[in-house]
Amino acid sequence: MTDTEYHRLLGMSRDAFADLESHLVERTDDGRTYCHVPDYRRGVERGTSLIDGTVVRGFPKVPRTLVLSEGVPERFADQPGDRIAVEEKLNGYNVRVVRLDGERLAFSRSGMICPFTTRILERLVDLEALFEQYPEAMVCGEMIGPENPYTAHDYPDVDSIAFRAFDWRDRESGEPLPVETRRERYDTFDVPQTRLFGQFEVDAAAAEIRRIIEELDAEDREGVIMKSPDGTAQLKYTTSAANQGDLAYAFSLPFDYGQPFMFRRLIREGFQSIEWDESDAVARERAHELGEAILLSMRETIDTVDAGEPVGERHTVRASHETVDILLEHLEGQGLTIEIEDDRREDGDRVCTFLKVTRSTIDKTRNYLDGHIVKE
Repeated sequence: MTDTEYHRLLGMSRDAFADLESHLVERTDDGRTYCHVPDYRRGVERGTSLIDGTVVRGFPKVPRTLVLSEGVPERFADQPGDRIAVEEKLNGYNVRVVRLDGERLAFSRSGMICPFTTRILERLVDLEALFEQYPEAMVCGEMIGPENPYTAHDYPDVDSIAFRAFDWRDRESGEPLPVETRRERYDTFDVPQTRLFGQFEVDAAAAEIRRIIEELDAEDREGVIMKSPDGTAQLKYTTSAANQGDLAYAFSLPFDYGQPFMFRRLIREGFQSIEWDESDAVARERAHELGEAILLSMRETIDTVDAGEPVGERHTVRASHETVDILLEHLEGQGLTIEIEDDRREDGDRVCTFLKVTRSTIDKTRNYLDGHIVKE
């Protein structure tokens, strides 16, 4: 397919596509060459892929509110209908699944084909009937559970890894299905979905969402996504447990996660404390928990480096021997240093625990321990 045909599929002029083209990243997967958009450019979603003469749209960025009582009516004031759907936001990694030339492919949020997800999905969910009836569908979902190579989080009903659909979009245009239609279709094809808490009137939604958030927070879950009935407008809000969990993780690798990542989560805690109208005693308890998340995780990392041991992001995956090999090759191909900590057979699967070594945190921590002077 020529560049001109790609620009038509993207709804762009030739000149605009030429500018976009200079920012595309070329990748190869199993002999297939494709390009993807690593950052938002020219109105094109991050993660959009140009592959085999077609376009696989990226997933749109979902805005966040820090104050439910003001943010919810502001976001949905001009949307059709006077109600919004509230669904659970899960802590995992975002994937989009399409079928091209009879082959099912899973794309990461950044637009890369993930060979591990592409293969592991075959044992988790059957999408053949769905793609037979809707060949242009883009199945959008979250991979969750304790055994995944990107974002591991425990869920009571997931022993290893699982898929939960949260959106359905047209592969080329990116247009979403209305919420009710999408949920009905996934139910028809027995595709597991994220939890729907209900549909609420916009003016009353903030109070309902706060109640839901408090329940999710007590269960160490991530948060909610609010959607207009037609699926075009979205808004997210996360629990304190999710914010503090992110901070603990970031401060365990303090030189690999940037200050903006940490600052944004601290800001969320401040605004939530005010909107919740917390007493001084409750606010101090929140501050104590924040301090522990920040200091104790960082202290453990410094102690680990001081003992001469590596630090990084630790993951366990369970799949066939070939799928694990392909995953490790994929990660190393992105320039990551992988250390295998455990590799065994269990019930016919290969169970591999590995560490994505974070050199920046190791090297800088080691330097400071050795007396390196900090110039501020």
